[in-house]
Amino acid sequence: MLDPCVPVVLLRIDPNPFHHGTLGAVRSLGRCGVEVHVAAAPDGSPVTRSRYVTRTHPAPRPGAPLHEIAAGLRRTAARVGRPAVLIPVDDAGAIAVSRLREPLTESFLLPEQPEHLAEYVADKARLPELCRAVGIDHPRTLLPRDAHDAYTAAEDLGTPVVAKWSHPWLLPRDAGLRSTCLLRSPEEAMRLYEKGAATGAELLLQQYLPARPGGDWFFHGYADRHGALHGGGAGTKQRAWPRGAGLTAAGRWAPAPELRTTVRQLIDALGYRGIFDIDFRVDATTGSHYLLDFNPRPGAQFRLFADGTGLDVVRAQYLDLTHQPLPAGRALPGRTFVVENYAPLTALRALLHPSAAPEFAWHAQDDPAPTRAMAAAWSRHVAARLLRRARPAPVGVPAQASGDPTESATAAPAATAERKASC
Repeated sequence: MLDPCVPVVLLRIDPNPFHHGTLGAVRSLGRCGVEVHVAAAPDGSPVTRSRYVTRTHPAPRPGAPLHEIAAGLRRTAARVGRPAVLIPVDDAGAIAVSRLREPLTESFLLPEQPEHLAEYVADKARLPELCRAVGIDHPRTLLPRDAHDAYTAAEDLGTPVVAKWSHPWLLPRDAGLRSTCLLRSPEEAMRLYEKGAATGAELLLQQYLPARPGGDWFFHGYADRHGALHGGGAGTKQRAWPRGAGLTAAGRWAPAPELRTTVRQLIDALGYRGIFDIDFRVDATTGSHYLLDFNPRPGAQFRLFADGTGLDVVRAQYLDLTHQPLPAGRALPGRTFVVENYAPLTALRALLHPSAAPEFAWHAQDDPAPTRAMAAAWSRHVAARLLRRARPAPVGVPAQASGDPTESATAAPAATAERKASC
């Protein structure tokens, strides 16, 4: 049994009202009796309706300097009134906490992470170098130095080509730049470089590995103070939103010993401590798992890996930092996870066949208020998007491609999720 002896503060800097990973963390710890505080943007998120939220606190504004983030977290700590476990649930928060670890240890319990490691693994431009050093497959990646170089790099890699920004958490929210785009021509690469150059963002172009059924994988885990892995496992994306380029809308826990060996090798080489979420794609030609992204925080679908003891990455961090024993994991391969607003038909089928019910991102019988609030907010969100699409587009502006017609055909994720969509 978990002893709820210490409160928890969940930090989310990125304003995304539909961030279901935050709700998963609230429920996971709140159901154990832990006092859960949420420091997030006042964006009207349905998460704040959860019965397991003790108190909400203002989050630092997106793009805030470190001293402002530190001051905001000190104010939150003063309101909580005693030391708390601090868990960032987005990249911006994880990187800020990594940089501020020393001053924050006065008020918060944190993993003993090597300095700036979170920023290092999240940096898309440094990931190829890291993979080469450890001997892990990574798609061929080029960093253009100017617009002409971007054109040449896209020709060299072949189109379609993946475009990423090295520090997506720093992208200006009003610049119209998405963290990941699929470009169809060298001309698009040149124009995108020019657009990013005006903001100071660093563009990289990456070999495109075509998506195929069963080809997208993720691995979640928590590395404790000794480097042992807990609370996670390997899973496959059954549905993504946007299709082929976005977050996990439906996933399945699947045994993958070779993937666990690869992750173990990487974590050991880095000396990484804390929660992580790593994305892979299988090369259809070689069958190899290519590492695409390393996220130094919980993945939004982390509750997929709640094992037979109830342990997940969030509970694992809580137990480790409060010096409580971590139970031996009991894997539950075949367990599934569905995000209702991104995969509504999949969710409906699951509700109609309760014998195979998955872990839902929003629906929970013991905590119904966030589900109702999400449904109302999502309906308004979709209606607003449909209204914008119905208006005539300005001359010269191409219409956006639609998503997966078999799923939420009119819907699209908000905030961070939208920035992952294809161009």
